[in-house]
Amino acid sequence: MQETTTEQPELERPDTFYFRILDRIERIGNAIPNPAFLFFILAMLALLLSGVVSWAGLSVTHPGTGEEVKAVNLLTVEGLHKILTGLVTNFTGFAPLGVVLVGIMGIAVAEASGLISAGLRILVLSSPRRLLTAVVVFAGVISNMASDIGYVVLTPLAAMLFLAVGRHPLAGLAAAFAGVSGGFSANLLLAPTDALLAGLTQEGARIIDPSYIVTPAANYYFLAASTFLVTILGTWITEKVIVPKLGEYKGEVKPESLDRLSRDEKRGLYATLAVTAVIVGVVLLGLVPENGFLRDLKTGSVLRSPFLTGIISFIFFGGVVLGCVYGFVSRSFKGIDDVIRAMENSMRTMSVYLVLAFFAAQFVAFFNWSNLGIILAVEGAEFLRSMQLGGVTLIISFVILSILLDLFIGSASAKWAVMAPVFVPMLMLLGYSPELTQACYRIGDSVCNIITPLMSYFPLIVAFAQKYDPKAGIGTIMSMMMPYSFVFFIGWTIFLVIWFLFELPLGPGAGIYYEFGGTPAQ
Repeated sequence: MQETTTEQPELERPDTFYFRILDRIERIGNAIPNPAFLFFILAMLALLLSGVVSWAGLSVTHPGTGEEVKAVNLLTVEGLHKILTGLVTNFTGFAPLGVVLVGIMGIAVAEASGLISAGLRILVLSSPRRLLTAVVVFAGVISNMASDIGYVVLTPLAAMLFLAVGRHPLAGLAAAFAGVSGGFSANLLLAPTDALLAGLTQEGARIIDPSYIVTPAANYYFLAASTFLVTILGTWITEKVIVPKLGEYKGEVKPESLDRLSRDEKRGLYATLAVTAVIVGVVLLGLVPENGFLRDLKTGSVLRSPFLTGIISFIFFGGVVLGCVYGFVSRSFKGIDDVIRAMENSMRTMSVYLVLAFFAAQFVAFFNWSNLGIILAVEGAEFLRSMQLGGVTLIISFVILSILLDLFIGSASAKWAVMAPVFVPMLMLLGYSPELTQACYRIGDSVCNIITPLMSYFPLIVAFAQKYDPKAGIGTIMSMMMPYSFVFFIGWTIFLVIWFLFELPLGPGAGIYYEFGGTPAQ
């Protein structure tokens, strides 16, 4: 294998109508206020709308409980008290906050020790360069097994990797973000999200059929096949659209050295590999046996085990332990102070994200307290039901509705908790299986994530991009990711339509149609 060089021929970006449109999107997007201020404005807007909608007396019937849901006016004395007492807990309880900070601290030790740099060099020098983009997108899709760790670890890592081989780092960031977020539902392995959504789907199905069972593997065949579809589409977009759009990188950040490993570095890697093997063995010992200590104590389940729900803890301890092993064996760490200093430095770089997270947390809390999210979701669901669509048209319409709701409610489970009791029984009465309804939802829930600034990790992606382009903003990321979102929507929806027309099973025992008394109701 010839040694990879960091030299990259200068790329001239075509001056086409398409690229001019993306440039306009970037300019408009960058004209949006600072992300922190944007979330402040949205929080104030949520307060105002809570008063307006409450004054108008708008209410909906919750499809799951049958209870009336009214808008809660936060522009009252009670609302003021709730805001004042919840300001701190909104921030400290903001789900992405702890995941990001804990994950970053662990990875920072591995990075400061030189472990990540050494791994990058080996990966680049030993892998065919033409497969780099595909590997990054595929890794992003697979990272969903580890919850949200792909946002925290893979996205900045991909940018570093692209820069290391002389390519634009933002192209690597975009490819990883597309795989992690745009392909969120696809995977070769089952994840906690599969079990969570299946439970909600089953509750909706039992409104019609009290004995109906929906397993976590309900969409496994379709989503496993989708992994390769997303990888192919993401790779194509990166190479044919994003790389030409970005052109040659002329920023000040220098790539990691791709020199061969020194004797100390090799020793450090060998020691790290040995410790990694021990860690993997311990994890398997805790997961494989039916009474493994890392399984759920009550059910013995792996899907709901502490290993999966606490995966960020494994990332933190893994980063610290492996970083320390490599650092002390390779002599890049001289003492424990180097380890602590690595964590401290990582927190300094996250100051921008902390401010963003504070205001984002307030907006999310106000939106939930006011019941605006539920009202918008139910009203949108009722509108689609009233259109009485069917077949391919219904599939496409439902995917689009899920995309629109993704702009208002970021949580996949929160949206599905409202939608499943409405659409699952409705489509069963039309003859379509709950598993098909869930598959439609999962596509719509994935493809919009990468273009909405209200997605919890969007500010983090902006912060990562600013390392390589200080002028990067919301518009920069939106213009980069919009081609992915559009192509994923078209390609993935067509893929589902083909699956539907050929009546292929969506998962083990999960067909396209729901049968009344053994006969499909179509």
